[in-house]
Amino acid sequence: MFGLTKKVRYAVVGGGQISQQAFMPGIARTNNSEMTALVTGDPVKADKLAKLYKLKAYSYAQYGELLASGEIDAVYIATPNFLHMQYAVPALEAGIHVLLEKPMASSVAEAEQIIAAEKKGGAKLMIAYRLHHEPGTVEMITRARAGEFGDLRAFSSTFMQNVREENSRGHNGYWGGPVPDMGTYPLNAVRNLFGQEPIAVHAVGTKTPGRRFNFHDTVAVTLKFADDRIAQFTVSYATASSEGFELVGTKASIHAAPAFMFGPTTSITYVERTADGKEKTHAFDPVEQFGNETQYFSDCILNDRHPEADGQEGLFDMRVLAAVERSLETGETVTLEPATRTRHVTADQALKLKPAKEPSEDAMISIIPQSA
Repeated sequence: MFGLTKKVRYAVVGGGQISQQAFMPGIARTNNSEMTALVTGDPVKADKLAKLYKLKAYSYAQYGELLASGEIDAVYIATPNFLHMQYAVPALEAGIHVLLEKPMASSVAEAEQIIAAEKKGGAKLMIAYRLHHEPGTVEMITRARAGEFGDLRAFSSTFMQNVREENSRGHNGYWGGPVPDMGTYPLNAVRNLFGQEPIAVHAVGTKTPGRRFNFHDTVAVTLKFADDRIAQFTVSYATASSEGFELVGTKASIHAAPAFMFGPTTSITYVERTADGKEKTHAFDPVEQFGNETQYFSDCILNDRHPEADGQEGLFDMRVLAAVERSLETGETVTLEPATRTRHVTADQALKLKPAKEPSEDAMISIIPQSA
């Protein structure tokens, strides 16, 4: 299937900002992956972007033709969230592997259909949690789960930015808004740091006067876990940029900032403060986060290994995101059924590919920039 080169051939489905800014440059840093096709509904991208990367362009109407063409082994899906299922399910059922941007879908039912398609077709599914392969993040998770910070008690986080209403993120309702888009990062972080799933969710949201978003643009979420652990995070599409988190245990606390972003100069860093007052900064070199996750997924494909950030990992975030939506609608605390993960982030998932150069927003082709 893979020939002598042993490279997984990817089609990029959706030529928006995240594809152009990060995935398409980043895949060149891998030694086991390559792009061969682009799926887009934009004729300008089909022309200019495909030529830039020497790809064969397909329209969305030709997606089935692409899946049956024999020209690809996998797809990277970076469409708006509400279209994820539409393109993930036929690929998986056709035996084409899927690297799917987070959040996994726009409902729990859609996520479950994607997992069912994976089982039906036998291809591999990985949710694109790029930080599961970033060395600083992996170190924090593995140390936390090993008990090095003591009994973990609390987590708090902010992740905020100022988003253009004209961007696709600005007008597609809750599932296109800040909680699924940005809240997935602190949510996924605390689930992995605690090594547990939340059992109750409460959320409060506000809408900034004068902004034209069709959702709560600023949302604060509180999560309750077993063993009396508490987590809180606030996300926004209507503020200055802010990102980071604090994890507090009985032996030490850590403050991570930057904690969620990516880029050629972005290095995940955390400060550890022990109970006796000692302080140490743990700094990590910038890495190619999108190349890292692609390298890892392609390795799983080539060596027939099950990826860690699988459909269950995506589904477990999805059920919390859906509970946040219900809490915003009702004003009530939403109880979740107990759940236990079968996979966890391991130290050997951390990769150190050199960062690729990113195009500026002005250099990207036919996009509405996300940042206001």
